[in-house]
Amino acid sequence: MGRSKQLADWGGVPLLQHVLGNVQAWPVDAVFLVLGHDADAVLDEVDLRGVTVVINPEWEEGMAASLRVGLDAMMQDASIERAVIALGDQPRVPTDVVAALLEEHDSSRAMAVVPKYRYMRGNPVVISRTLWPRIMSLEGDAGARKLLQAHPAWVHEVWFEQLAPRDIDTPADLEELRPR
Repeated sequence: MGRSKQLADWGGVPLLQHVLGNVQAWPVDAVFLVLGHDADAVLDEVDLRGVTVVINPEWEEGMAASLRVGLDAMMQDASIERAVIALGDQPRVPTDVVAALLEEHDSSRAMAVVPKYRYMRGNPVVISRTLWPRIMSLEGDAGARKLLQAHPAWVHEVWFEQLAPRDIDTPADLEELRPR
């Protein structure tokens, strides 16, 4: 985007502020936020009350590094048994999707529960603590998608009729999706 998309205006607040507000409304016990590029600016401009902030010094490596530091921070609390991995550039993840994923995780006891929006897997995903060491071994600018695809027995899919929430990756995405 040529600038920090986390700080792009989203209806009068930074995009990340909006996403965090959504996440804090989800049925989760704690919110951990991994920051990398422009962390100082985000810390200055986003209200992070109620959020545990983890700084990723290796952010240039990509998504795997952020997953590693976030899960490592969560591992310090033995009572945390699962993580809902969400993206900071998806401002329109419905709360009912997350609630359904968590319910399915409780009933299926799968190591990973992923949404399938019509015919495509998406985010957020629920990952059991037992899978965290495997995810923490990932490297590069990739999340856990390939790992989960390689081990379908670990995954329980939850089907949703709506299209997957879109990422904000370009100025055109921001303009198209921004609230008016």
